[in-house]
Amino acid sequence: MRAVVLHEFGPAENLRYETVPDPVPGPGQVRVSVRAAGVHQIETAMRQGLDIGPPLPELPAVFGGEVAGVVDAVGPGVDGGWIGTGVTTKGGMPGGYAELAVADVTSLHRIPAGLGYEVAVTMVVTGTTAIGLLDLAELTADDVVLITSAAGGIGRLVVQYAHRLGATVVGAAGGPAKTIAVRELGADVAVDYNEADWTDTVRDALGGRGVTVVLDGVEGDKGRAAFGLLAEGGRYLSIGAASREEFRPDETELTARGVRFTDALDLLLQGQDASADEARALAAAADGSLVPAFQAFPLSRAAEAHTALGARATTGKVVLVPEAR
Repeated sequence: MRAVVLHEFGPAENLRYETVPDPVPGPGQVRVSVRAAGVHQIETAMRQGLDIGPPLPELPAVFGGEVAGVVDAVGPGVDGGWIGTGVTTKGGMPGGYAELAVADVTSLHRIPAGLGYEVAVTMVVTGTTAIGLLDLAELTADDVVLITSAAGGIGRLVVQYAHRLGATVVGAAGGPAKTIAVRELGADVAVDYNEADWTDTVRDALGGRGVTVVLDGVEGDKGRAAFGLLAEGGRYLSIGAASREEFRPDETELTARGVRFTDALDLLLQGQDASADEARALAAAADGSLVPAFQAFPLSRAAEAHTALGARATTGKVVLVPEAR
């Protein structure tokens, strides 16, 4: 099969599109003919050898656990009825940057009828994370919600949810095109947080109302600025640091302002089996209540996908699509 292999940590160009042996499913496993594979922001850091999250893999390595496709073989002890079934999983091995991957049958979700592979693979992790974040945020129609990285995979889903709930939605994203996309999703206020005065724009637009909830996927200076917009008694939830610069509010200031800080990503990573939330995310996409966005790249252009994602030059989830075998 063809796969994208990393032999040495470093720049995106180190991702090599080459021929490797077909994987064979073991006991309790199936093999999936990959139709779409998710690319995660953390993988761009791991590719560089940056130890900022999950353990770095042994090289050579194939990234991408998020897989959607069709079961084409089963291992010992697995019902042959799985063959031909459209499935998605976040447990692909080797990773989904390949034409074939194996996965434990217990990790699979059948793709709901009418749901495309790219959408399914977007929802199995990105959608699940958004669902978990929203559970923790406990939003109400009375909230004024500020969402950073609002044009990203998680951000877009959160904007949609908060808008449908009836909350006042402020979406912050980088650049005019992303700002327009956020407004089209239903944000009441859409701002370009690359502009130096973006927080003033938010204050003016809200006309004296304070932000009650910040859902931040950027951290760094932008996260700090978003935190500054919170009213007394507000909630700040972090869902990651796309800027690769951590921001943690000062405990003294949190106490003085009555603000509650939650490291949502840490809580979600420490949580119990996410299978139920994965199913909820897929169902929400199937019934149209959450509509994810994705940007597809051919598998052979994985290096280009990494470059674009690392530069935050993409909108929605980045997905790799293998060429026809």
